Amino acid sequence: MRRFSMLLLAATAIAGCRVTEAPGNAPDNAAPAAAEAVPLTLIRLDCGSATIKDFNSFFSDRPGLYAPGPREITDSCYLIQHGGQQMVWDTGFSADLKGKKNDMGPLVATMDTTLVEQLARVGLKPADIDIVAISHMHADHTGQAAQFPNANLLIGKRDFEQTTGKDDPFGPWRGDAKPTTLVSADHDVFGDGRVMALHLPGHTPDHLALLVKLPSGPVLLTGDLYHATEARQKRGVPPFNTDRKQTLASMDRFEKLARELGAKVVIQHEPADIAKLPAFPAAAK
Repeated sequence: MRRFSMLLLAATAIAGCRVTEAPGNAPDNAAPAAAEAVPLTLIRLDCGSATIKDFNSFFSDRPGLYAPGPREITDSCYLIQHGGQQMVWDTGFSADLKGKKNDMGPLVATMDTTLVEQLARVGLKPADIDIVAISHMHADHTGQAAQFPNANLLIGKRDFEQTTGKDDPFGPWRGDAKPTTLVSADHDVFGDGRVMALHLPGHTPDHLALLVKLPSGPVLLTGDLYHATEARQKRGVPPFNTDRKQTLASMDRFEKLARELGAKVVIQHEPADIAKLPAFPAAAK
């Protein structure tokens, strides 16, 4: 995101990475009985917050879509525990922001605690994280990824390719040595259909959302398909999105899937939505 200080330098494709390119069909709502026996939980993490100085001008390419003026947004991340495997979804702002306020022009960002500190409260060290999955390349979602250099990085292929250079958030995964899964379609994270990375491009070239089929019911984490409840209602498209037509098509697909599954939708930047999940360190099951 230009205004989030995102990096837009082109990169060469790396060798030794796995790329998923299967057709992006709607995930099956049924999981095999054996898979259902594997415990699956979702924990909401705090990865910072921000005050958007003028929500309409920053997040809408249509004049007057939202009321002008400031608005608070959250920057939420998530821990998915699938049996003995640990996965972090998005990594928020940089840990350097802790205890500070950073005026980034259109927004002022802050953070009270880091991902590593929160994971320690549930008994996990960075080395315990098996997968770091990133919804997209913007700096408010990639800031603490490098804290988990031994994890398998899961991210959209073109988003990964466009973040090399100065301040590369994915430096630990460049080259052949580290496991990297680059996707350009839906991806079944654990191979049992219960945690699906959904390919919903438009905000960025290979933007992803996440479907988690908890025993209590499916949850859809939006990534940055939407930034607020009002954006979902009005189909607002930020002016910095890479493709408006793709964004609207991704919204259509997301809403169809949410209806078909009866899923709980959590807009990751919406304070009212993240409250649909238990407060840290409690888990949704």
